[in-house]
Amino acid sequence: MEKNITVYTTTQCPYCTMLKGFLSQNNIPFTEVNVEKDPLMMQKVVKQTGQMGVPQTEISGNWVIGFDPESIVEVLKQ
Repeated sequence: MEKNITVYTTTQCPYCTMLKGFLSQNNIPFTEVNVEKDPLMMQKVVKQTGQMGVPQTEISGNWVIGFDPESIVEVLKQ
């Protein structure tokens, strides 16, 4: 089953860049939402996770906070 992956980022975040690089290098398709450009999406993320930091990754309803490749791979295996 294909999982929908959305990565919530900001422009200057080095961990966001690292996360996008990890996903791209592993041929894992994702959609990026820059919360600096869309403050309503940041409100959604905070409401869902209680966390204001980025990156945050939503994988078919499951959230991974921060740059955490191991957790992302685990969620993708489920």
